[in-house]
Amino acid sequence: MNFTYQYNKADERGDKLMLLLNTVSGGPLPNGPKKKRTGLKIALSLFVVLLAVLIFGYTYIKSALGPLNSEKEQDITVMISQGSSINDIGDQLEKKGVIKSSTIFAWYAKYKNESNLKAGTYDFTTGMDADQILSVLTEGKEGMRHHVSITIPEGFTVPKVAKVIAKQTGQSEESVLQVMNDRAFVKELQGKYPIIDKKVFNKKIYYPLEGYLFPAKYVFNTKKTSVKEIVTRMVAKTENVLDLYKKDMKDMKKTPYQLLTMAAIVEGEAQADQDRGKIAGVFYNRIKKQIPLGSDPTVKYARKNFKVKLLYKELKIDSPYNTYKYKGLPIGPINSPGEPSIKAALHPEKSDYLFFYARPSGEVIYTKNFADHQKAINRYKSEWKKHEEQG
Repeated sequence: MNFTYQYNKADERGDKLMLLLNTVSGGPLPNGPKKKRTGLKIALSLFVVLLAVLIFGYTYIKSALGPLNSEKEQDITVMISQGSSINDIGDQLEKKGVIKSSTIFAWYAKYKNESNLKAGTYDFTTGMDADQILSVLTEGKEGMRHHVSITIPEGFTVPKVAKVIAKQTGQSEESVLQVMNDRAFVKELQGKYPIIDKKVFNKKIYYPLEGYLFPAKYVFNTKKTSVKEIVTRMVAKTENVLDLYKKDMKDMKKTPYQLLTMAAIVEGEAQADQDRGKIAGVFYNRIKKQIPLGSDPTVKYARKNFKVKLLYKELKIDSPYNTYKYKGLPIGPINSPGEPSIKAALHPEKSDYLFFYARPSGEVIYTKNFADHQKAINRYKSEWKKHEEQG
């Protein structure tokens, strides 16, 4: 059946009603706006994708130009043959595990107009970034003489770290310490690295950066690198390591400062890795029971002398670092703890032990009460006398 549809007033009212409903509900308007809105969505989507690509690209390039592994640095020897191109050198460095991307490295070298890379045998580390590597390669053997390796052992205090830096850079220990203790510099570091607690500015703190100079091997160009840059890299390393344990700190309800303070005590007490967790557990047990930690290294730090044997009267030294006199953690870290001690402070071994006594052999005797602890002391103290006599 054929018929012709007649548009009437009712249809007109229906169209107007639909127009009103679409307008109120945010629906499409007739004659164009729908297309404009679709175009806007497409443009916005493209912008988001482009932004994501740019962010990813920037992050990737920045990562590729940074150290391959600054947390666990390894020494790598690379021989660059005469006539090697930038691309050849990049490929060799990537294969040897010195850099992440030969393509990015070669591009960066060309961008910096560093085309005159010299042949030779070089000792690199996985803690060197692209700028440091290029600096060595452009200066050749001369560059190798200017690059030095600074190794900070676990348990070193700020003065000891300063001594190492001074020796390698040719500066005086006093000038290095002056930089490390400069309040304005420490505040600047605090702005970059939130792990530095405001408590470091307490007047009773010996050295504000104690505990923040991570013990590791670092490679620097002594001609171009200042003490501030060296110290900054050490603090950055500490933050990088602690970032790995953010969840653990949150679970334990510990601040970075509290963690480093406990880890430093464990570092000062433990001779072997297998004892770190047990020793940390003993200290946490004592804190829980409101018993002073009674750690000898804290008293030695308080008197600023680790070499001479402690005297009984020194256990009463009035210092916020003295854990014989004051309960709980000391006012701050007493050294630069290594990662094993940090792990131990985060994952203490559970036990009922409240005391421990270390023998010269390295064996640690753990006890649950003072009477048994005293028995261990009486039994093995003669060993320490012989040990001291033998030097």
